Amino acid sequence: MGKINYDIIALDVDGTLLTDNHVLTPAVREAVREAHARGAEIVLCTGRGPANALPVLDALGLSGTMITHNGAATIDAAQRKVLHQYSIDASEVARFREYSLQGGHHFDINTAFDMLVEGISPEAAEMYRKYEAKPVMRDPKEPLPDGLVKFTLFGSIEDLDLIEAEWNGWEHGLQHIRSGDYFIDVQHKEASKGTALRKLAEVRGVDPSRVMAIGNYYNDVGMLQFAGLGVAVANSPDGVKDAADVVTLSNEEDGVAAALQTYAFV
Repeated sequence: MGKINYDIIALDVDGTLLTDNHVLTPAVREAVREAHARGAEIVLCTGRGPANALPVLDALGLSGTMITHNGAATIDAAQRKVLHQYSIDASEVARFREYSLQGGHHFDINTAFDMLVEGISPEAAEMYRKYEAKPVMRDPKEPLPDGLVKFTLFGSIEDLDLIEAEWNGWEHGLQHIRSGDYFIDVQHKEASKGTALRKLAEVRGVDPSRVMAIGNYYNDVGMLQFAGLGVAVANSPDGVKDAADVVTLSNEEDGVAAALQTYAFV
């Protein structure tokens, strides 16, 4: 088995590791497994929660640490334990919840391990099926739970463009970030894949120059900029490509495998 240029390899999941149909191709799986066998720590860095990120890690045949909820919760996958999280107060989430209820927009509310909904449309049900998510229905009359890490709005590109523009004018203590064409995530202002990856590298004693990150969307920019080598897949928006050091093939063309073979393997 050959050597490898990076000690930590951080991989976004949707739009990067998986195809648009949420498939892990054999070529990508084998390349990631080879990177692991050569000695790199593989870290999934995803907007997903642990429950629907774990099946992807299982499909890779790996375990270890996952950065979930866009960096808001770092998880030990084997022990199903939270290593670090950025909690947000329920009172701060209330404004976004009320806005979504009044506009009839679908949302979910997340603790580190649980995804809570107050209703579900056929479109939302299909979306959760694709992402292997299993939301739990909550009683809207009950208070919001403690330990929240993320509020996610789901809708059409057109609706979310308008909502994002409106929220950009709000003053609040949280951040909202487009984590995909159909999602806006609201979370702690310090939470990001970049900050979580930096913390993990510090704990591992790994210099940023020995970190490689691969992603495709705006919530990946922080980790692409932190890593010694930030790689954008070809299906990324221009702003994400500009933040990366290099661009590889798309997620439909086994881009993760191509990047690992080109830049990681010695």
